[in-house]
Amino acid sequence: MQMISAPRGPALEWALWSTTMRLVTSEERALPAAKRLVDHELQAVELAASRFRRDSEVSRLARAGGRPVRVSPTLLALAEAAVAAAVVTDGACDPTVGTALDRLGYGQDLEGAGRVVPLARGTLRLVERPAPGWRRIGIDRAAGTLTVPADVTLDLGATAKAWAADRCARVVADQLGTGALVSLGGDVATAGPAPTGGWAVSVQDLPDDPAALVALPSGWALATSSTRKRRWRVEGRELQHILDPATSLPVVPHWSSATVAARSCVLANAWSTAALVVGPHAPGLLARAQVQARLLGLRGDLTFVGGWPSAAEGVTERQAGEVARAARAAS
Repeated sequence: MQMISAPRGPALEWALWSTTMRLVTSEERALPAAKRLVDHELQAVELAASRFRRDSEVSRLARAGGRPVRVSPTLLALAEAAVAAAVVTDGACDPTVGTALDRLGYGQDLEGAGRVVPLARGTLRLVERPAPGWRRIGIDRAAGTLTVPADVTLDLGATAKAWAADRCARVVADQLGTGALVSLGGDVATAGPAPTGGWAVSVQDLPDDPAALVALPSGWALATSSTRKRRWRVEGRELQHILDPATSLPVVPHWSSATVAARSCVLANAWSTAALVVGPHAPGLLARAQVQARLLGLRGDLTFVGGWPSAAEGVTERQAGEVARAARAAS
């Protein structure tokens, strides 16, 4: 998802976690301090939740052999968010697929720009088996511990980035008294006062996709999940990172991407991930959840759910030509 600020506001952009991080504040004076706050929060999330760092808390938890491990408040909060996402999506967004991702070769951070990364490894065996399941995650907030089954690695990718966006926007707004928008790849969160007309976000997964400009009021979030990013090739077989917890294998793509608007980025990402997992059943699932969604089909066709865009909810959409003009003006 590409992000455009309108009206043009103070912004910083940098590469992070194989994607693009963009920070926008409503007041220019707040931007340097906001960057320091955001850097601190993002570092804490990475040290807690990265599967790609052996020194992360998630990696240490995976080596604990099923024993409770005392963890940071950050990882506790991330685990609670992941379990909450699993609960609301009835298990379609399940954080216990991490071991399956490792087994399939996704044990390193991959570029999210749509290209396929070749990975060298031994024999690839595609074994269909259910994920261990989110109900087997033990969270003891009083003791400050997490417990997962032996040899299970949590994959918090579907919620940790979204949680980080929510957290960063809220911390910046609360501590600096400024409006804030945080765009971390496909996850966009807002907090504090919004510009007149709302925060402008361009919804577009890849450059050749149809685009739309969405105006987000303060406190709203967007998340886009895609079957065309973070792809890799092992032994001539192309794989991607969205797994079906029922099989622990990559989903068979029915949608190229799913974008959801919600009152938190974690909730938006939970539903956008679930939409890709359930495939053709996504419109019904999202309608029952009463969320607004934009589903991009494999041939570029669009399906809208929940009244997207809904002026009554403060989320409005304009045409792709206007997006292009806004992009040129902001560059």
